[in-house]
Amino acid sequence: MQSLSLLPLLAIFAAAAVAIWVAGVQLSNTTDVLSQRFGLGQALGGVILLAIATNLPELAITASAAASGNIGVAVGNILGGIGIQTVVLVALDAFGVREKMPLTYKAASLTLVIEGLLVVAVLIVAIMGTQLPASLVYARVGRDALAIALIWILGVWLIGRANRGLPWHDSAGDAPDTQSEPKGHSQAKAEQDATSKGTSTVRTAIVFLVAAVVTLVAGVVLERAGDGIADHIGMSGVLFGATVLAAATSLPELSTGLTSARAGDYQLAISDIFGGNAFLPVLFLLATLISGKAVLPEAQDTDIYLAGLAVLFTSAYLAGLIFRPKRRILGMGIDSLAVLVLYAVGTMGLFAIALQHA
Repeated sequence: MQSLSLLPLLAIFAAAAVAIWVAGVQLSNTTDVLSQRFGLGQALGGVILLAIATNLPELAITASAAASGNIGVAVGNILGGIGIQTVVLVALDAFGVREKMPLTYKAASLTLVIEGLLVVAVLIVAIMGTQLPASLVYARVGRDALAIALIWILGVWLIGRANRGLPWHDSAGDAPDTQSEPKGHSQAKAEQDATSKGTSTVRTAIVFLVAAVVTLVAGVVLERAGDGIADHIGMSGVLFGATVLAAATSLPELSTGLTSARAGDYQLAISDIFGGNAFLPVLFLLATLISGKAVLPEAQDTDIYLAGLAVLFTSAYLAGLIFRPKRRILGMGIDSLAVLVLYAVGTMGLFAIALQHA
């Protein structure tokens, strides 16, 4: 695509983004139905299936970038994707909550705190991995990327245990005056709607597979077209991957998150974002396997900066889940407003770093 002019590249990029949006919504819907019908629900298998399904665009982009040797785009897309997907919670708070309380007030749960802490943990290990020597690779597996994957698996197991009950006064770990129905009730309703319409499990699985293929292909197209656009406008691939590309791949999370929030399933809306964010750094292992070299030691200043921003965003929402402020400012909770301000200031800092190295 490098030979194409800017206008066709923009058209291809937009078409791929729309394809990811539509296919991503179908992936989310069919994942809900399949999880319920196979009895996965909030269990370990359901969490893993949902994490992979919602991050197929990032998976495709990471694989494509690593295969073409464009490691900077892969790293920037992963770390930038975590930051952008966390900012999606700002939109859910402002436009998805029908009640006069902030999103984190209605969703407050110890399980969500554990999920947020898992995001922070894998990000910190990723930052530490950037300082390790690139020689720590054996059989195309980087020690840092492997550590992230193992921490993620352990974290998901702990979340599964938390979903089954916690040794607290409220065994579910929910704060008082949260959502009226249990976490995941919108998934059960999606399965009931599919059953009432006579949608079979086989048909649902076929739609899931077709949507997955479309998402993977569109993700590769998005990465290639984005690389060409970055060259045309004189923007580094790392910066483009961390901003525009990451925003495009976060469209499905925005759509499905709004659906969950408007259905009153606030815990699921936040859980989907935290769950996807915790899984994204696991893709460093995929990038290492494909490229054959350690990815994190090649991270640039902007990548480390983005990881730090993502930790800040997640920490703000963890504070909101624990302290549960009731006040809304500009139609959103104080934590969402803080994240929005941090994002604006942080983006300016990101461009300042990029200009410094230009």
